[in-house]
Parts: sequence; C-alpha cells; structure tokens
Amino acid sequence: MQVEQNILKALEDSNASFAEFKRGIEARFADLETGDAKSNRPHLGGGPDPETKASIDAFGRYLKNGDKLELKSMSAGSGPDGGFAVPKAIDGMIESVLFKQSPIRKYAQIVQISTPDYHKLVNTRGWGASWNGELAAVTASATPQLVDIAPPMGELRANPQASQQMLDDAFFDAGTWIAQELGLAFGEAESSAFVNGNGVNQPQGLLTVPTSSLSDATRPFGTIQYIPTGAAGDFNATNPLDALQTMIYSMRPGYRADAVWLMAPSTLAKIATYKDTQGRFLVQPSLILGQPATLLGYAIVEAEHMPAVAASALPILFANLNRGYLIVDRIGTSILVDPFSNKPNVGYYARKRLGAALLNSECVKVLKIAAS
Repeated sequence: MQVEQNILKALEDSNASFAEFKRGIEARFADLETGDAKSNRPHLGGGPDPETKASIDAFGRYLKNGDKLELKSMSAGSGPDGGFAVPKAIDGMIESVLFKQSPIRKYAQIVQISTPDYHKLVNTRGWGASWNGELAAVTASATPQLVDIAPPMGELRANPQASQQMLDDAFFDAGTWIAQELGLAFGEAESSAFVNGNGVNQPQGLLTVPTSSLSDATRPFGTIQYIPTGAAGDFNATNPLDALQTMIYSMRPGYRADAVWLMAPSTLAKIATYKDTQGRFLVQPSLILGQPATLLGYAIVEAEHMPAVAASALPILFANLNRGYLIVDRIGTSILVDPFSNKPNVGYYARKRLGAALLNSECVKVLKIAAS
C-alpha cells in the first residue's frame, strides 16, 4: 500500500513540474513576439533584415516621391540640398554590378577610405638579412627605399532620368533600377579609366604608365617592362608563342602565381586560332560555367578597353593585379533627386569618388607589337 502511495505522489509531482515547465515555455514564446527580445532576435529569412528593408523602402520612397528621409535609415546624409548617401544594401548592389562591368576591379587591390586623399608606401629595396655565427657581430640591414604612391583621384558622375509615369507605377522598384543604372554607367567609366586613364581628375590607367624593354634589375621603379612580338605589325608569324612565354617568365615567381592575362575580345579571338608545335591550341576554353579560359595555364580576362593588335600597340597585359594595381574607393555614393531640370522627367544626380594607380611595376608585363 505504501509503495502505491509513493508512486501516486511521484506522478503528481511530475505533472506539476511539467505544467510549470509548459507555462515557462509559453511565457518565453510570448516574450519573443514583443519587446526587446523580438528586436534582438537574429534574422534567419532569405530577404533583408527589417532594418535594412526599412532603409531600402525609405530610399525607394525618396527616389519616387522625394519623401523626407530619416537619417537613421541611411548610411550617411547631408540633407536634401546635398543629396543623401545610398543605403548600404543599395550600395552593395551597385558594387555587384561594378564587378561584372569592370573586370580589373575583380582582381586589383581595393582600399576603401573616408578621407579626400590616400597614400601608400612601397619598399623598393627591402631590409636584407645575413647569416651569422652565435657570437658574430650583426651588421646593419640595408636602408629601405620607400616610394610614396598617391593614386590620382577623380569623381564619377551620372545623371539617369526616369519619367514621372514610371515613378507613379506602384510596382516600379526605383531602388533596384537606380542601382543597376549607376552600376552600368560607373562600371563602363571605370573599365575605361583603369586601362587608359590619364591620371588627371581620374585614375591612372595601366597603359598610360611609362614602359621600357629593360628587366626588373635595371628598369626604374614605376616603369612597366614591355616584351616585343618580334614583328612590326603583328605577332611573330613563325612562333607567336615566344613573346607570350617571355612575358610569363620575365615576372618574378612570387608574383607569377596569381597573374592573369588582360586583352580585348578581338585579340583573344586572334590568339584562339594559334597552336603550339604539337598542334594544340594555345587557348584552353573552360569546361566549368563562370570560370575563365586559360592561356599557357593562366586565366584570361576580357577587357573591352584594351587596344586591338596594331603596329606599336600594347594589346596584352600579363599582371598580378592584386599586387600591382591599387584602386581607392571613397566610401559612399550620394544621390540628389532633381525633378525640375528636365520636366516631366525626374533626374538622379549621382556621384562617387575613386582613384587608382600602378602599385608595383614588377607585377605587370605588357606585350608590344614591335620588332624590338
């Protein structure tokens, strides 16, 4: 009888504990739907988190209706007269399109700054090291020779237009549209400047840097070595492979591993017809979607603003861009809505400041269409 009473008491205690546990769980779920617990809950959905979505929605209303923006929903801002900075999510979409439009940006070294100017020191001599015995005197290392690299800065500007009917359409996504338009416009301008920019209120392009036939040991720092094709107006007809191989092996092994080829589509089409002495094509197409074709084992990057093959032209670069070319982005893209200048259209005056320059001339080799 006592055993049965003990069992009944244990069951009652267990039920009471379970009921208390259940009430605690229910209270916790209720708390998660309200108050601070809800705002601190991590976002697990596929779309943007609530704060980012609110920022994008506010930016879209500003683009469509000129609604006043709360500064907290923006990455930065200066009021209607100076334009508002693009929210982070929209700015990310612009950068995504820029990478697709501007191939050099994908491989170069990129630094983001918040000041009007930027300098980078490059050591061209190194410290030097020597072997010594345990009690031998240690000689002083060589004095480093520092070069100050200051990429020339410029301001990219664009002024896309939208009709008022487009903006009145409730289903028109103004934020995505402006991101795509600016990405295409800025990407095209960047792509050209990174190749041919003269450094005056714009980046210094890779092909505007002085060139020389001298090797790394004797060439002045900041001058790119060119490799001649051996023919005055084209590749060497006997063996076009010679100049390309020389470009590869004239670069130091430490830089060579991450190097890529840059050339225009027309140049790639020409090289794609060349074969080695065994009858194999020099260009190997990729069998994986999204992966670049290769030339002599190194990836090929198509850059539309590279020149075509012609006498004295520089149609091909072999470069480790991450070590050799520096892009400096001034953080933030600002936009000012202008509904007055081109009525009935609404204009969006957007601007972004950036610069670029050659960082290490030993990381870049260029092919020159010349006999020597």
